[in-house]
Amino acid sequence: MKFKDKIHSIPIISLVGPSGSGKTTLLTALIPELTKRGLRVGTIKHDAHGAEVDQPGKDTWRHFQAGAEVVALAGPHKLTVFRRWAPERSLEEVAAHLEGVDLILVEGFKAGPQPKIEVRRRGVGEQGLALAGDPTLVAVVTDEEGKGGPVPQLPLNDPGAVADFLLGWLDRQR
Repeated sequence: MKFKDKIHSIPIISLVGPSGSGKTTLLTALIPELTKRGLRVGTIKHDAHGAEVDQPGKDTWRHFQAGAEVVALAGPHKLTVFRRWAPERSLEEVAAHLEGVDLILVEGFKAGPQPKIEVRRRGVGEQGLALAGDPTLVAVVTDEEGKGGPVPQLPLNDPGAVADFLLGWLDRQR
């Protein structure tokens, strides 16, 4: 299934699954796999709980608490931007803030229209695939045999195999 971002054309794919299934571990293993193959990767992490990412008491936190609409922390190798954001925006609107990348990997946004890879770990979360039958599901990454159903099943502890799948998926999106 092709997903064309309404705002820009960078391909987006989400890693979804229950807490503790290994989404973050897989994502952080995929990034170097994909970058060594020549891709520039951006990521988005969905935070349904509104956790504070700035540090209370730091200058940028104080600027934001004082009412600034946008606060930027600029250094020699990194730019961090804090923006007031209400109501919560769609994945497409968030992705519009990422530029200069070839692929956006997302952790979360399970209900969105973008393609998804479900991450499953034996003994974690509900039994069966949460996205079984969902047309946005393009693959399952798991440590259990026979869980992929009609979509490809990839090994949980082999980020190289998942990177190979993603490169093929990207080729099919073009």
